[in-house]
Amino acid sequence: MAIQFDFVTVHKKPNIHFDGRSISYLIECQDGSKKTLGVLLPTEKPLTFETHVPERIEIISGKCLIKIGDGEFKSFSVGEYFKVPENSRFSMQSSEVVDYVCHLE
Repeated sequence: MAIQFDFVTVHKKPNIHFDGRSISYLIECQDGSKKTLGVLLPTEKPLTFETHVPERIEIISGKCLIKIGDGEFKSFSVGEYFKVPENSRFSMQSSEVVDYVCHLE
């Protein structure tokens, strides 16, 4: 897992979801790839997101529960990642702050 991204454009306007429980910033890499750097604040109930492109989400700090589509909740923590297909949905829930990188593939 890389500790930084070099030669990127960072969009200053954040994506804010669920009354500020999830905040992320879009970055565009020199190779044309796009990613979001985000934080999920503690939440009592799952937050459900929809995808339009395939996503690979790396957990940078914290621990969370993830449910992809109609599957079961699974635990993910620092250094782990999960993949979500395009035109799908996933739910995140955590009792602690979670930092993540979402690779829009």
